[in-house]
Amino acid sequence: MLWVDDASVTSDPCISCTILLTPRVTGARFSIMKLITTIVRPERLPEVKAALFQAGVTGITLSRVSGHGGEQEIVSQYRGNTVVMEFHEKVKIEMVCSEPFVEPCIKAILASARTGEVGDGKIFVQAIERVIRIRTGELDNAALTAVNADAVQRAALETAHHAGAGAGEEES
Repeated sequence: MLWVDDASVTSDPCISCTILLTPRVTGARFSIMKLITTIVRPERLPEVKAALFQAGVTGITLSRVSGHGGEQEIVSQYRGNTVVMEFHEKVKIEMVCSEPFVEPCIKAILASARTGEVGDGKIFVQAIERVIRIRTGELDNAALTAVNADAVQRAALETAHHAGAGAGEEES
């Protein structure tokens, strides 16, 4: 067995000065980042994506998944055989956000994905310790901000403003 001491690797277990493998609290300020994972109906994807972009979320990862929650099983016929469809097609969206974007992101998902029926999905929020952008080596919040984040967020605000102005003009 190998042991790690302050400067070298040794096979002597008598060395008492070992390096901790978990980070110590040093008083350094850590940025708060969260992984938001949501599972939604595939037909709600365009609305959810638009709502996330309007909320200022610039980066998402999308996966097509199958799952079973509270929905009823679908029984159908295929080539003369009865088939029970236990799993339903869903879309899994993952994004890592800095703390100010977490609640707007959750509200955007809730507003755009909810149909009121069983099977609307779930939102999971988890803490993230560290993010590193591979291309530049940027860390944490700097690694989260997209190169074009300002332009995307400006366009989202302008779209929301024009939609609000258009709605206001129609009401007049």
